[in-house]
Amino acid sequence: MAHPGNLLPALSLLLLLLLPSPLLGAGNLSPTGGRLTNSCIQARRKCQADPTCDAAYHHLNSCTPSPAEGPAVSADCLEAAQHLRNSSLMSCTCHRRMKNQTTCLDIYWTVHPAHSLGDYELDVSPYEDTVTRKPLEMNLSKLSMLKPDSDLCLKFAMLCTLNDKCDRLRKAYGEACSGPHCQRHACLQQLLAFFDNAGASHAQGLLLCPCAPSDLSCGQRRRNTIAPSCALPSGTPNCLELRRLCLSDPLCRSRLADFQTHCHPLDILGTCATEQSRCLQAYMGLIGTAMTPNFVSNVNASVALSCTCRGSGNMQEECERLEQFFSQNPCLTTAIADQMHSHSKLFSQGSTSPGNGLQNKILGLRPQPWMLSLFSCTLTLILLPSSW
Repeated sequence: MAHPGNLLPALSLLLLLLLPSPLLGAGNLSPTGGRLTNSCIQARRKCQADPTCDAAYHHLNSCTPSPAEGPAVSADCLEAAQHLRNSSLMSCTCHRRMKNQTTCLDIYWTVHPAHSLGDYELDVSPYEDTVTRKPLEMNLSKLSMLKPDSDLCLKFAMLCTLNDKCDRLRKAYGEACSGPHCQRHACLQQLLAFFDNAGASHAQGLLLCPCAPSDLSCGQRRRNTIAPSCALPSGTPNCLELRRLCLSDPLCRSRLADFQTHCHPLDILGTCATEQSRCLQAYMGLIGTAMTPNFVSNVNASVALSCTCRGSGNMQEECERLEQFFSQNPCLTTAIADQMHSHSKLFSQGSTSPGNGLQNKILGLRPQPWMLSLFSCTLTLILLPSSW
């Protein structure tokens, strides 16, 4: 465990990291299309053609500590990291829907600590993803088979059923996550596949459908979207243990880093690191991992991790900050609320009638200021172990 005094130099660096910069994704919010400018797989191939780079990579791969281990780094590992500083590996990225995503992420996390081996550094999202802003095209007239007063969660579920891809992926995770003896690992895999591939409009519609506080059946349907009885851990594990499990898995670690990057409040006013669409994409990317969040009740839209901070000992405050990054995060809360408002407008003002063009746009959403002193500049520390 690192002594608090050893983190003082890192805190100075941290203040610099809080400024808008490419590190937090604030410098370039519009990657080009769906094609990566520098895939980690392509960068690894280039490195293999250079004997010095290839040797340094192999050495670094053998000596890079896991996120849960101590910060001790040998001199030869630091030397290997130095050899890679000018390599294209240092700026490589991955994509959620790319082939060999796991291989790409393994490469990314092998070289990522080389940015500052032996020093404290925030995890940075490995993903270079495009958030599409295409119109939401749905034939709402087909919902005429439903009762006019059907809740919006039921309507979005029907829209998914009417879409072949969404229906197929939803049935796949429904089968994997059902039954008294469901296999949680298989359930989580199918949930990941759904939220990665069903399409943002359908996935967000199912997950973020608005419900009146008095409509408990709608709230229950929304809360059961991710099949929590199978997808969430049995019992109530410690939140820091969930994070430890997540950081030991390259995919989960990547999704958590992406969430940290795009749903991060930069100041006590709630100024967010990136736009709301990216925060929502990062939030949904966690569903199907060890850090799967969900709605906490049927009566409101509050979300949280399925864990507790009881028994955290001298790491109680760190555990609570981790839990509050989900349950009291102004960037996430505002993004969810505004998206639900957009979904409400989708079906309002007679939009289900054929004469309205059946084409609806969910536009970029307005940011709102929040006065939560809870989110001070130290918030960026919470998603990584203090002993990194």
